[in-house]
Amino acid sequence: MKQEKSCGAIIVTKGIEPPKFLLIKHHNGGHWAFPKGHVEGTETEEETALREIMEETHLTVELDTHFRHVVHYSPYEGTVKDVIYFIAYAAEQAIQKQEEEVLDSTWLSFEAALALITYENDRIVLEAAMNYLIKN
Repeated sequence: MKQEKSCGAIIVTKGIEPPKFLLIKHHNGGHWAFPKGHVEGTETEEETALREIMEETHLTVELDTHFRHVVHYSPYEGTVKDVIYFIAYAAEQAIQKQEEEVLDSTWLSFEAALALITYENDRIVLEAAMNYLIKN
């Protein structure tokens, strides 16, 4: 069984109430979700998440590793994948999307983001992130 690991983050506006969440439309599959990508070499999970956010959005963010949510699934037969999500706080909302991987992006309220997200696993991650934000 092949193992894959990706890391990313639920990006939320910092200091804006109510918060806005960043969703990107991935070129691979055309689904709406969060910035993420494969771990490269000896990168830590945190380094991977920050690199992928920078590559896909050009945002400088503050990563909150106290929130760590793992999604485990099989993208295709013979492969299992873990995607580790953190929360990342963005002080600005202007992004420069990576043309090769990102078709579109948008900042949305929690409710609107929940409605636009393509996959149930990602909706569960967003709900967990919102619950974390409310408690902290």
